[in-house]
Amino acid sequence: MKSLPNILTSMRLVLALFMFVALAAAAGAVPGLSNHLTPEMQFALERWAVYAFVIAAVTDFFDGWLARKMDAVSIWGAILDPIGDKVLVCGAVLGLMSLGPQPLVLLPAGLILFREFTVSALREVGAGKGVKLPVTLLAKWKTTLQLTALALELVVAAWGAFGLPDDPAIKNPATYGAHGLFWIATIVTLITGAQYWEQTRKALQTT
Repeated sequence: MKSLPNILTSMRLVLALFMFVALAAAAGAVPGLSNHLTPEMQFALERWAVYAFVIAAVTDFFDGWLARKMDAVSIWGAILDPIGDKVLVCGAVLGLMSLGPQPLVLLPAGLILFREFTVSALREVGAGKGVKLPVTLLAKWKTTLQLTALALELVVAAWGAFGLPDDPAIKNPATYGAHGLFWIATIVTLITGAQYWEQTRKALQTT
């Protein structure tokens, strides 16, 4: 039973991969497959991609909670968990971009990717120097905001796949609400990135 948290984390990686491939296929980016998809199949892929993302996002909470509850915290889990988070977020951002031009999402999406890769590099450099970057409370909220905002953005981008009414009175508020939350998530993401940068800089100065 103590392996359950790591199983959930591994499942998040698999779901993230499925989500990205499904969105890429629906967007016509998978050679040999996308050309044979009917509109109904494209919509189905988009729906299943969103479902996979939501399930994967839920596992992000439960794997850590279970690890603490079951006293099953492990080095392997500590390595897999942040990797799973970043793969899920980056896969969702790239998948979202594949669904079509979205000017209001492009800049925050790029900033999030920039921050995630930068912090990963900081962790790698810091690990080589014996410097650890503990996850802060704000960084945990950052992940929650990112996953919630991305879920809403994916639903908006795949609006027709869910059979939602194409009524501007409904769709426009949902769209701007998703964009607004995505920008908030981006701002928090950049703040945590700056905090990690400063932590690494100070730690390296003392080593």
